[in-house]
Amino acid sequence: MATDERHSEALIDLEVRVAFQGKTIAELDAVVRSLFSRIDTLERQLSELRAAGDGETPLGPANEPPPHY
Repeated sequence: MATDERHSEALIDLEVRVAFQGKTIAELDAVVRSLFSRIDTLERQLSELRAAGDGETPLGPANEPPPHY
């Protein structure tokens, strides 16, 4: 009977581990999906910025007149 109890405890332990692993995998999947969504958004915004800047003088302090003008 001790052997049956050990097998039962081992089975319960394995079931608990699988349940926690399943939860962890689901949480990690949500994080990965969120990050890919953010990356897609950032890539789209970068493309728009590059397209808006084509053929124009680059923006920035080097191309702006001094404030006293």
